[in-house]
Amino acid sequence: MQNSTDVLVIGAGPAGLSAALMLVRARRAVTVVDAGSGRNRFAEHMHGVLGHEGLAPGELRSRGRAEVERYGGRFVAGTVSLVEADDESVTVTLVDGSVWRARALVVATGLSDELPDIPGLADRWGRTVLHCPYCHGWEVRGQTIGVLTTSPLGAHQAQLLTQWSDDVVVFTAGLGELDPALRHRLLARGVRLVSSPVIEVRGEGDRIDAVRTADGREVAVSAIFTAGRPVPHDGFLDGLDLVRTEGPLGAMIQVDRLGRTSHPRVWAAGNVVDPSANVPLSMGTASFVGAGVNAALVEEDLDRVAAPAAYWEGRYAGDERVWSGRVNRTVADIAASLPSGTALDLGCGEGGDALWLAEHGWQVTGVDISETAVARAREAAASADLADRARFVRAELPGGMPEGSFDLVSASFLHSPVTLDRLEILRAAASRVAVGGHLLVVSHASMPPWAHADAQHADFPDLHEELAALALDPSAWETVIAQTRARPITVPDGTESTIDDAVLLLLRR
Repeated sequence: MQNSTDVLVIGAGPAGLSAALMLVRARRAVTVVDAGSGRNRFAEHMHGVLGHEGLAPGELRSRGRAEVERYGGRFVAGTVSLVEADDESVTVTLVDGSVWRARALVVATGLSDELPDIPGLADRWGRTVLHCPYCHGWEVRGQTIGVLTTSPLGAHQAQLLTQWSDDVVVFTAGLGELDPALRHRLLARGVRLVSSPVIEVRGEGDRIDAVRTADGREVAVSAIFTAGRPVPHDGFLDGLDLVRTEGPLGAMIQVDRLGRTSHPRVWAAGNVVDPSANVPLSMGTASFVGAGVNAALVEEDLDRVAAPAAYWEGRYAGDERVWSGRVNRTVADIAASLPSGTALDLGCGEGGDALWLAEHGWQVTGVDISETAVARAREAAASADLADRARFVRAELPGGMPEGSFDLVSASFLHSPVTLDRLEILRAAASRVAVGGHLLVVSHASMPPWAHADAQHADFPDLHEELAALALDPSAWETVIAQTRARPITVPDGTESTIDDAVLLLLRR
């Protein structure tokens, strides 16, 4: 079973919750998928988070979740295994097999810190083995601090920590050949340098007493700062082939200032794109991501207003009734001259023409793009006791063209003010005309692209050209009437009539 939502957010850490909060407050239907494995779950407290100083990470997540739920956000426990996306939507499959479809996806899954394989190191991560001086430096101020370097970035970390303690020991094996200038700077500040690699961290419980090095030394320290290799949780996006940026911390998904990736329906925020982002930065940038997603969807919604389905649904739903209650006179004049049979009325609206045909012995199928119009047509058919002779379906053309052949196929939609693939629709309409049947096209306000009429000459100059444009075989069709604008016409039975500001094309197959 496939579930649907407006926006799917993967990850319920500070970034994911912040993006979700912005979106639910923008009245978006939001579902957050939470695997419960936040990066800072190992720490007991957060620091440097204005208004939440010393708050436990789990408490922030709990508060954030409640705030998102307050505005209607939904949470689903799970882990994502696959993401597929096209121009219209994103489909997300979870490990448990459930599938979610959304208009937009926000990835806020964070990362894991891959630590050196040193006994006693990972066991103390987030408590006495730390990574951020700004997050944890105050708590170990004045103590003997060890810096376990894992890359050239460790030099920056080592220098920073001299602000929190005068007793800093730097284990330099991860720096490679130590730059003479850096060595001088550190030694001048009283920093001790140990070149032998660390092979064990010792102490009871979370406490650290010392580290043992490969040369057999034990160096006393109270806390260790180190930087693990960041491993972003983004493998489920591999199938999208997103553009990445190579940086000092590895290849991260490339995003613009509002968090949009190279796929127009996928955004990303937090540590999954920026390993150095702390909690406040992750929340701040993610709030912009949420706003960016909403803005993109608003733009799309406004664009869709001009699309056929949205336009005509709005047109019908905005009024109690659009149909005048009278049949199109041209349709009635033409149909009255033909033997009744089966009819297909394309762009039937609220059913005026179709119901008239049904009253006069035709078996009619009416098709319209507006659900409201079709519902009203069905009600009118039931009220007139014509439901057995007139059925109505909501469909977009040409893809939703009903199957079968019909003695009369009529189209009265060419005046639509929105973009339609009129040529393809007319080709499909012609293919539904039975042998000996008729194709009737009436338009009330504008010429179809194959009409070459002007104010002086309303007749088509060369019907064979128009039939060729419709991909019809001219030898298989007989032109009965081909006229435009308001002028008298004579229908096949000799009856005189008038076309009121319309394009009329009647062909016999």
